[in-house]
Amino acid sequence: MKYNPDKHHRKSIRLKGYDYSQPGWYFVTICTQNHEMLFGYIKDGKMVLNDPGIMIKNIWNEIPQFYHGIDIGLYQIMPNHLHGIINITNVGTDPCVCPNNGQSQGIAHTFSLPEVVQRFKSLTTKRYIGGVKQYNWRRFNEKLWQRNYYEHIIRDEKDLNRIQQYIIENPLKWQDDRYFKRLS
Repeated sequence: MKYNPDKHHRKSIRLKGYDYSQPGWYFVTICTQNHEMLFGYIKDGKMVLNDPGIMIKNIWNEIPQFYHGIDIGLYQIMPNHLHGIINITNVGTDPCVCPNNGQSQGIAHTFSLPEVVQRFKSLTTKRYIGGVKQYNWRRFNEKLWQRNYYEHIIRDEKDLNRIQQYIIENPLKWQDDRYFKRLS
């Protein structure tokens, strides 16, 4: 279906005018398309990751290795979404170094929050498709992830502590989640 501006009203949920590449702590929630339960299940208030869930965990943990100036904080993978804290640090302060002669090549690229999330979604989708083909993982319909994601700019330590508590308690509150599907 082609884009029709009369039918498709896409509004950004980002804070207008905010620079999402500036240093700071950000809380994100990334959901599977149609809230499909693809990454495991909750048992006794704890998340049990299946193979796709382990893949998601591994790629999330690798973010700081591959993206200059990006660290991760507390996170929780759930059956159909991920909650995580991303910290953008050292923006543009470290020079890129050429591996051949060690000479500075200028300022390193600064990754924005949307770039990190988009790359995470792309890589996990590619790896998930590989898992479907190679390991017979459960197929998803058209897209692995929803088009957008939720983000919150963490403003202070009190805000950070509240969000960390929410992440920790998320598996315990799974049955209260509006997308929890009872299997009985």
